[in-house]
Amino acid sequence: MRTLYLDCGMGASGDMLMAALAEIAPEGGRIAERLEALGLPGVRAELERVTKNGVAGSHIKISVHGVDEAEPQAPHDHHHHEHRGLADICRIIDGFALPEKVRADAKAVYTLIAQAEGRVHGREPGEVHFHEVGALDAVADVTGVCMLMHELCAERVVASPLRVGYGSVKCAHGVLPVPAPATALLLEGLPVYGGDIEGEMCTPTGAALIKYFAQEFGPLPEMVIEKSGFGMGSREYERVNALRAIVGEGIDPLPRVAELRCNLDDITAEELAFAQELLLERGALDVYTQALGMKKGRAGVMLSCLCEEARLDEFAELILRHTPTLGLRVYRPERITLSRREELRQTPYGPVHIKIAEGRGVQKSKPEYEDLASLSRQTGLPLSELKRELNK
Repeated sequence: MRTLYLDCGMGASGDMLMAALAEIAPEGGRIAERLEALGLPGVRAELERVTKNGVAGSHIKISVHGVDEAEPQAPHDHHHHEHRGLADICRIIDGFALPEKVRADAKAVYTLIAQAEGRVHGREPGEVHFHEVGALDAVADVTGVCMLMHELCAERVVASPLRVGYGSVKCAHGVLPVPAPATALLLEGLPVYGGDIEGEMCTPTGAALIKYFAQEFGPLPEMVIEKSGFGMGSREYERVNALRAIVGEGIDPLPRVAELRCNLDDITAEELAFAQELLLERGALDVYTQALGMKKGRAGVMLSCLCEEARLDEFAELILRHTPTLGLRVYRPERITLSRREELRQTPYGPVHIKIAEGRGVQKSKPEYEDLASLSRQTGLPLSELKRELNK
């Protein structure tokens, strides 16, 4: 599975993400030329190689009518910046000679931003007038990222937790806390941290792009790396101010499972058996018990339930509902399994389902117990003899 990893340890912005993707996409080196070909009025793009803290990477500079958005400006200087609504932005994007998927992605990113800005200002998304985010340079940032993502064709996109910084930031509405209100709303549901660097490390555009494209969050997944690149930010820090993108062929991870355990000394054997049967009927991967010596000399059991991690809450609720336990311990073991299949085998006594497990140079098989038991009742033959017949 083609996998893209985005390392956001120094935050995220539209230009950093675009520059990082430009280093690994097949046509990434032409992204500045391709952006200018979109026909955005007054927009110029320049992709340059830079070195920060001894590390080489790419930096993309977007200017509108000669004004570089990375340069500080007067608080009320809206030179060449029209205030545009979501409908205006979408009309601009619809006019680009780009694949429909790229245009749809770009409009979807802006919809996320409009929804967040609308919540901040108490307006509907369509009533929001963009300032920094809606300026033509940001249109170029978002569209450029969407073009490169389309080109990379990643089936799986994983991002690290995002560094957001701390302190305050100046914007069109004055001095705001970091993360800015719209950025914080866009980051809802995503893993973030402040870190030890003061300032805005994650912009609204960067947050929206990561939220839209990232399917998972965590460390670098298992993969065979094909290419990696650094997208450099404008500011200077003691560490490399860059977003890193890594693309390659992902290695299928081990199935993610969870194990729920509880100790019981006040449940009858029948109640425990019912709980075990219920868990297995609902799809638990395994359920078993172990004898325990409990406090005050009471005999007890430990109930263990192995399940898919995505269904942990479901099985936790079942155990809490159907046993007297007041709590559960959760473990996340790694699990190595053989692939499994079934086949129907005809015997002189009737059909029997055979369970087959194979992989890692191993193959195992065994008859389905219920089928053997049914044949034993019909023929009067013991299970052991029926098994010998199947092994001939």
